[in-house]
Amino acid sequence: MSSELFDAMNYLEKEKGIDKALLLEALEAALISAYKKNFNSATNVRVDINEEQGTMKVFARKVIVEEVMDPQQEISIEQAKEKNPNYAVDDVIEVEVTPMDFGRIAAQAAKQVVTQRVREAERGIIYGEYVDREEDVMTGIIQRKDPRFVYVNLGKIEARLPEAEQMPTEKYEVHNRLKVYVTKVENSNKGPHIYVSRTHPGLLKRLFEMEVPEIYDGTVEVVSVAREAGDRSKVSVFAEDPEVDPVGSCVGQRGQRVQAIVNELKGEKIDIVQWSEDPVEYVSNALSPSKVVEVLVNEEEKATTVIVPDYQLSLAIGKRGQNARLAAKLTGWKIDIKSESEAVEEGIITESADNNYDAEEITEE
Repeated sequence: MSSELFDAMNYLEKEKGIDKALLLEALEAALISAYKKNFNSATNVRVDINEEQGTMKVFARKVIVEEVMDPQQEISIEQAKEKNPNYAVDDVIEVEVTPMDFGRIAAQAAKQVVTQRVREAERGIIYGEYVDREEDVMTGIIQRKDPRFVYVNLGKIEARLPEAEQMPTEKYEVHNRLKVYVTKVENSNKGPHIYVSRTHPGLLKRLFEMEVPEIYDGTVEVVSVAREAGDRSKVSVFAEDPEVDPVGSCVGQRGQRVQAIVNELKGEKIDIVQWSEDPVEYVSNALSPSKVVEVLVNEEEKATTVIVPDYQLSLAIGKRGQNARLAAKLTGWKIDIKSESEAVEEGIITESADNNYDAEEITEE
């Protein structure tokens, strides 16, 4: 065979990073398969690829016998001794069986092997490039949609946004730009698959890292995120330095930083609260924007009973229980909310002087 094939292999090794030894090994296996298929041979054969001479030869392994019953598998002792007088019966000998038109078969096999290996190498490169992007945010362009997925072009690969990971408040139009959170990168026989999300709490966390320099450099830490995508989220933040205001850092001047994130999430409301190792303080903060009168803690059951002013009960619980649900998810504590008058009736607390609130009705945001 022409040395062009070996030149091509050298080029692929240099430019694509495909090991030539692996290419030769794959080519040898392909040539053996092609020989057996094209010449109806069940013989145990070996292909000798000589790079210096640019040749490929096929050798069949045959058993030396006294009387040949199967010419494909056996060779007579007389024929064997013509090649080497030291051969004996039951020895195995290799006999060249290279067909006349084997060059054509070899060229086809070589083309298939090289094409397949190049494709595999490119898939491997893409997988290697994106596998480290798990739990990261990437920007892509919506390419197409079907009932199961929205397909987002991330540059070298098309990511899949499953229906369950799509925000119910968003419309996904082809050619729209979109920030997505990479949930999984997997390698399959058909190449790498990337799955992304718009609902994952990690998206919100990464967006804060992108918008708030203090989070990016570690001055402020995002401790926990609770999210009901498209509707409302709560984020707890903490700064070790007492002179740093973690909530103010995330909100930004005139709310610019958090507003940029709200805009990206198409109007999703975001409550930013200060984390505390004290469950009383943490749960009180998490129920923002509601005021809290008292928090009773049950350490064993990791549960709290939260007393709120009567007029703020609906605000504390939230629409369809959302505020309380998100606060519980954010803090990891069970939260049972009771109005002040209900708590007095049940004997949980004694009547408080804090009952003298303004008569102004406060409604949920």
